[in-house]
Amino acid sequence: MEFVELIKTPKLDGVLLHDHLHATVEGTLCITGHHLLLSARQESSQELWLMHKNIDGVEKKPFVVQNVLMGGIITLKCKDLRIISLEIKYAKEYLNVAASLEALSSLHNPELEYPFFYRPMYTILEDGYTMFRPELEFAKLVGNSSNVGTCNVPANSVAANGYDGSLGCEWRIAHINKDFKLCPTYGAALIVPKCITDEQIVQSATFRDGGRFPVLCYRHENGAALLRSAQPISTQSMKRCRADEAILNVVLGRSKKGFIVDTWGKGKSNTETDQHYSQWKKVNRSIGNISSPAAILDCFTKMIEACNDTACTSDKWLSRLDGSQWLSLVLNSLNAACVVAQCLDQEGSPVLVHGAMGLDSTLIVTSLVQIILNPDCRTVRGIQALIEREWIQAGHPFASRHQYSCYTLPQNRPKNCGATFLLFLDCIHQLYKQFPCSFEFNIQLLILLFEHSYFSQYGTFLCDSERERCELRVHTRTTSLWSYLNRPDVLKNLLNPLYEPNPNVIWPSVAPISLELWQELYLRWTVDQMNSERNLAQILHLVTTEKELRSKALKLRKQASDLRCEILKLLKSGN
Repeated sequence: MEFVELIKTPKLDGVLLHDHLHATVEGTLCITGHHLLLSARQESSQELWLMHKNIDGVEKKPFVVQNVLMGGIITLKCKDLRIISLEIKYAKEYLNVAASLEALSSLHNPELEYPFFYRPMYTILEDGYTMFRPELEFAKLVGNSSNVGTCNVPANSVAANGYDGSLGCEWRIAHINKDFKLCPTYGAALIVPKCITDEQIVQSATFRDGGRFPVLCYRHENGAALLRSAQPISTQSMKRCRADEAILNVVLGRSKKGFIVDTWGKGKSNTETDQHYSQWKKVNRSIGNISSPAAILDCFTKMIEACNDTACTSDKWLSRLDGSQWLSLVLNSLNAACVVAQCLDQEGSPVLVHGAMGLDSTLIVTSLVQIILNPDCRTVRGIQALIEREWIQAGHPFASRHQYSCYTLPQNRPKNCGATFLLFLDCIHQLYKQFPCSFEFNIQLLILLFEHSYFSQYGTFLCDSERERCELRVHTRTTSLWSYLNRPDVLKNLLNPLYEPNPNVIWPSVAPISLELWQELYLRWTVDQMNSERNLAQILHLVTTEKELRSKALKLRKQASDLRCEILKLLKSGN
């Protein structure tokens, strides 16, 4: 298919652009295969550069005079939460533009998406697709363990390119899923207990939903292991799996008990039997009264509807915000993560987290646990590595979940659409607000991650799994988002000026009063953010000035010290 077949009016003059925060602009509209552009061709005037993938809904309001169509308004509701209106004066062009945008925004062939056509105009300093290779990242997870030293594993072996996959005494990297046949949603390289055979892994995979058997995702500094998996399959023919039991018993090690945390909710998912997992305590920590990823998106939709209603009273707005249950999902996610973190850090016990297939709420909890416990995950590189490990390589279906967003009517979107990754980012935002000096990155990085997960010129969030990305050769045919974000000229705008490295565990407050609405994201197109931007600029100026003064003070101290030495020498020579 050629894009030109879908573009009936590629260029149109005299189009009026309306939005909430800017004055109406009249300009020339251009439609390309992947973008909608509008420019008034005047300096300092607003311009529109919109990717078709960003469009979530197209609404038409025709102008009819005496039963004759005289053009109309096309309202574009976008996945980045913008609402834009295009006023077109002529009937034919109005219909053509509307039809083109509806067609171009609903293409579902991934090879027609912009990342496969985009070519960066800058030199790529680092290949983001090789920055966080599973072998190196997994080695870091257990590299700080004392077991590495006792097993005489050379310190430099965990960072060497030729690393053989042996991780200390207790863990190994398994390549049994290299062809993605054992588990289509897992990556090719997975970390498992060293004494567990590939045959046992195969048996465990048949016992778990979607073949997602227990794998290591984090090892705490005290040696306690965090694992994730899918729920067990409940069938009459398979009520237990000795291989699956063996995996968890090995993980127990010297611990007297472990914890199995179910994030889907009691009665909604299958769980391990007490009889066969006697040393594992079951804990239910549902993130909400939800039955599918679509329910998370429904909560998000209600919250955005409240945020966009600028005319309602404060009482009604607060009632609608509470009724959306979005902040309850945020609160429950943080609460579940804190429970798991306490088991690891204070109890020193291993934890297995699962919920349904382990593609949504499970990943939220395991990721937040690592941010709470591991200071490296609060750095720019660390959060990128975490998202690679726990979301992209772990098989979160970004393409399916983000096919539609909050502006598509619930009856028009599939049940597998969701807003799980956004919920995770909102939880990080809450942690950032409570610990503003403990994160190397700023809120703008989280907003960029939100946007690029829905629409992007980069291939990082394409497809539903690593298997699909390999089939489409995404790593060789597209550019990585990490390659862009880590460029010095881009990175400087994503750094937190208040950052002070904090090696400690950060325990967030999970009291409802501690939560904040993420206004920098949810209200940025309805409420002017100029005051916030000004405040941020002032903070940056103060921090920069302080650094300069510190530098000057150090130089003056050194000069004073040198002068003192010279004076002492002169006094000695005078005597």
